[in-house]
Amino acid sequence: MKHAVLGAGLLLMSLASQAGPAINVGVVYDYLEGDRSSYLKRVFNGGTSTAFIKVNVLEIVYNADGTSREIPVASLTDDKGAATSRDGLMASPARLIVPAGGRQGTRLLYMGERDKERYFRVRFIPVVPEKEDDFAVTDAERDEYKKDLAAGVNVMAGYGTVFFVRPKDTRFDTKVVETADQYTLRNAGNSVVVLDEFRDCSAAKKTDCEATTKHHILPGRQWQLEKKPGREYRFQMIEGRDKTPMTVNSNG
Repeated sequence: MKHAVLGAGLLLMSLASQAGPAINVGVVYDYLEGDRSSYLKRVFNGGTSTAFIKVNVLEIVYNADGTSREIPVASLTDDKGAATSRDGLMASPARLIVPAGGRQGTRLLYMGERDKERYFRVRFIPVVPEKEDDFAVTDAERDEYKKDLAAGVNVMAGYGTVFFVRPKDTRFDTKVVETADQYTLRNAGNSVVVLDEFRDCSAAKKTDCEATTKHHILPGRQWQLEKKPGREYRFQMIEGRDKTPMTVNSNG
């Protein structure tokens, strides 16, 4: 199967645990539509102690061969070479203090040109606060927090999400090519097409299904499905705010 799929969110684990902060960032994939410049991302702490979270943003750049790399977000400069703003995505605030059972949000702001689609990895990483971390806590509060964590074995787990920034003038143009053995979707537009809730099921027994998956087709790429005898394929094709239910049947 030849297609462009963005990697799932990064899971950072340090130790097995029974206590401490336990964050939940919701969905792994977020999309900034062409008519918006900011997006509110909420973080929930279902653990037993306060979560101090650093928010880190890297840009995902795709190479011609389909491989990708993550690079720091660049800065825009003035005529004298002084940095004026970031060219890409930034989180404000980039430090979150989320109490146990509480919820906090960071606003993801995009600055720069919107002539093409761009992709970012946003990491939410719980940390033990140190003086240089710029968390608004006193030395006594910091020491007390460390003592609480040291009292048991704790998980400090962080998550990475993928953030899609669509072009200002978003254009969708998804081509369908179907033969007896294959079904192909080619993205001839300028923004990612999402195949959500993809289900591969027995045509005779609808409850006999493989695990539900999600696929992303980047601009200029294609996604191919090999039709297997006796199988039926269903999914939602999402183009921005539009959702289209799709069904593909095998001929066997």
